[in-house]
Amino acid sequence: MFYVQRNAEGHLMRVEAEAYAESTETLPADHPDLQAWFASEVMATSHKQLLQIKQLKQLRQSDLEMIRVLDDLIEVLISKGVILVTDLPAPAQAKFMDRSQAREALGGLSLLVEDDEEGFI
Repeated sequence: MFYVQRNAEGHLMRVEAEAYAESTETLPADHPDLQAWFASEVMATSHKQLLQIKQLKQLRQSDLEMIRVLDDLIEVLISKGVILVTDLPAPAQAKFMDRSQAREALGGLSLLVEDDEEGFI
C-alpha cells in the first residue's frame, strides 16, 4: 500500500511508502496510477543519469584539452624565463618532463594539434 497526494486535476504529485500528513489516499502497488508514476520516475532518473554521463564525458574531454593548454603555458613561461622547471614541486617537475619527452618523441606539438585547431593559445 502506498500513500499518495493528488493535485486538483487528480494527477499524482507525491507517492510514499510511509504515511505523511499531506497524503489524500492510499493505493495498492498494482494500481495503474502508481504503475505510471513509477514508470515515469524510472524514465526521469534514466534521463538524468544519461545527462550526467554526457556531462562527465564533456568534462573529461575538457580536462584533456586543459592539460594541453597548461603544458603549452608552462613551456611558454619557461622559454621566456618567467619560471624555471625547478620552480615547480618535484612531482610536478617529473610529470612535466615525462610529458615533454613524450610530446617530443611524437614530433612535438605539430602531431598533437588537430587540423581544425587554429591559434590554440
